[in-house]
Amino acid sequence: MSPHPEDQRRVIAFLSRPESHGLATGTVERIETHCSIVFLAGPHAFKLKRAIRYSALDYTTPAARRAACEAELVLNRRTAPTLYLTVRAITRDEKGHLAFDGPGTAVDHVVVMRRFDQSDLFDAMAARDALTPALMRELGAAIARFHLAAESRPDHGGSEAIERVIAANERELALTARTLDGAAVDTLSRHARATLAGLAPLLDWRRSSGRVRRCHGDLRLANICLFGGRPTMFDCIEFSDEIGCIDLLYDLAFLLMDLELRGRRDLANAVFNAHADVAPDAMGLRAMPLFLALRAATRSYALAGGARRQTDSARALLLAAQARRHVAAGLDFLAPARPRVIAVGGGGADRSHRAAACAGRAAPAPGARIVRPDAAGDAAWHEAAETLAAGCSVVIDAAFGDEATRARALALATAHAAPFEGLWSLGPVPPDAAAWRPPDAAKRTSP
Repeated sequence: MSPHPEDQRRVIAFLSRPESHGLATGTVERIETHCSIVFLAGPHAFKLKRAIRYSALDYTTPAARRAACEAELVLNRRTAPTLYLTVRAITRDEKGHLAFDGPGTAVDHVVVMRRFDQSDLFDAMAARDALTPALMRELGAAIARFHLAAESRPDHGGSEAIERVIAANERELALTARTLDGAAVDTLSRHARATLAGLAPLLDWRRSSGRVRRCHGDLRLANICLFGGRPTMFDCIEFSDEIGCIDLLYDLAFLLMDLELRGRRDLANAVFNAHADVAPDAMGLRAMPLFLALRAATRSYALAGGARRQTDSARALLLAAQARRHVAAGLDFLAPARPRVIAVGGGGADRSHRAAACAGRAAPAPGARIVRPDAAGDAAWHEAAETLAAGCSVVIDAAFGDEATRARALALATAHAAPFEGLWSLGPVPPDAAAWRPPDAAKRTSP
């Protein structure tokens, strides 16, 4: 039995025919998701909303689907103005013939986009190891600019919204309990609630101070592509203010979690630092472990649900294993972690490269924040102190040519009871810097 009502079956058949798109030859490719079907025809993609109803959305009427298409166009033009073109109607004339924007009744609508190569999706690029730190830094800065320009929504977010996320995760994970057999779902939920209790005042303050905005809402590698040579975010959440109007760092956390679970903390750290360079938010990093854990839990039940629907047993086993790994990662994100201070000093053009390498390996996720006091002075030291207080490691990238600066780095670590390590990127360690490193540490000139 078809999952689509009669009118939409006819629309799907219409959109699947090359001649509907003015193509004399060729085929129309289809990409299906839970909520949409995308038809790839010539230079364009046509996105049709399925006539479905879930708890967070209702696309069962043509009017609702039209409204969703129009909202998708407006919201995604914030990040991808040249990718999203227009909304077109599928009309039916008196003889029952379907057409784009023809006479008669509009039975459905589609979002029209410029087509791009599926190999340019960031999840596909990650799979073939084509994502670079430079590209991810560009992406992080783009996300930060988008966040700063987004509409403030103090009517959403805060501790109550995060409590609802935890409750929703609990309900969905319970439905996939058999697939997640052996995963510590209950433990993850308890730890998330305990963490939220301590963060509630901060989350409510962030809401009232403008840190909750109309964000992307589904900021994963699968919803980012390389378009026109630039990283481009698309397919944001348009159907739910609850999901789309969120804390800026909760929005960012989905991407950071995605990269972390792929074993690419280095790339997550590149995104994180580029975002912080444009939109500093050291105090908010206290909430990052919870945000990462919630994103991992949400992704876990999506993967488990996918495993249950699979007819390929090998694919089902793989998705189930990934789902359990996300639950385990959620627990890891919430586990107490001791931040570190790593000072990378010396000269040479490679110092900042070594600092980035150290930051990308540091714990906890998403790695260390890099601060540069040579350029930013006291502001950098202040940010470093706030970052450590929030539980995030710090890499100090500076020349450290004088004793006073080295002493300040040591004092920073001491004040926050953070393990300290001093590294020199090039050349010998100055004689007066011997006390800069722990006395039992082996002498090193590179990370």
